[in-house]
Amino acid sequence: MVNHLKDIINCIKKYFDISDGIGVELHPDDIDENMLTKLKYAGISMISIGIQSFNKDCLNNLGRKQFDAVSKLQLAKKAGFDVIDVDLIFAIPGQNEETLKNDIDTAFTNGATQISTYPFIDFTFADNKYKPMPEKRKKQMLLNITEFTKLIGMQRTSVWTFAEKETKKYSSITRHNFLGFGTSATTLLKNEFKINTFSIPAYIERINNKQLPTSLTLNFTKRQRVCYYLFWSAYSMRLNKTQFEKMFKIPIKKMYGIELWICEKLGFIRNENDDYYLTNKGAYYFHYIEQAYTRSYIDKMWNISRTQAFPKKIIL
Repeated sequence: MVNHLKDIINCIKKYFDISDGIGVELHPDDIDENMLTKLKYAGISMISIGIQSFNKDCLNNLGRKQFDAVSKLQLAKKAGFDVIDVDLIFAIPGQNEETLKNDIDTAFTNGATQISTYPFIDFTFADNKYKPMPEKRKKQMLLNITEFTKLIGMQRTSVWTFAEKETKKYSSITRHNFLGFGTSATTLLKNEFKINTFSIPAYIERINNKQLPTSLTLNFTKRQRVCYYLFWSAYSMRLNKTQFEKMFKIPIKKMYGIELWICEKLGFIRNENDDYYLTNKGAYYFHYIEQAYTRSYIDKMWNISRTQAFPKKIIL
């Protein structure tokens, strides 16, 4: 598909102004000089590489094959992308603090401008050999990541991401609206959330018939839309009062004054000028909630969508 990316991007540029760069997810197996050259030619400025770990035992416990991740990362650095994100999993069964720190150090030393660290979650459809670590161990490992990245001069840019200071961020989930093209892609509009069918044949059939490939649509109530906004804003560690009022035509304190006051008293957030910021304590509890959200939302939706092209409804 890489040979068609430039045509696709040029088509998108006819209808949209692209100001924050273009990113693409890469599997390490696909990375070579030829591939990276084609991506640059197509206009890609940000890449994210799903390395997960540089440790062979951790990869084995994840059921993933080994590869020379360091050389792949160095090739990406040499290609000169604005942002190089490396996905790492923490709390992998058998992983310890030193292994985790080595993964982080290796990523930044060899070209990463950002790391995205995700806890090992046992999805019901994944058929993992091992069960996740206890929540207490996950908490300690997230704390270790936070302390170690600060020690080596990195900045926390969301609950699970850490980056070089002043670098651009590689992220889609913290954007307030987006359009999703392709199977299983999601779209977030002012009053709707949509997910495309997971079935490639069904997707192609819909497109050929000039129909949207939407599998499911959630029509937001105002409160649901606000909650969605707050959830992902909190993930990015910051709630902007002015931005909230601009989007929803109501001050955030009028809707959530009591809740924000409680969060401040519990030490989850701090109020600075026009913003609320998550503290490290607040970030941990958000991390805990995020895992619950992932298990109840993504796990259930993906389980059903993987086997039904257009389910009638899914109750979450």
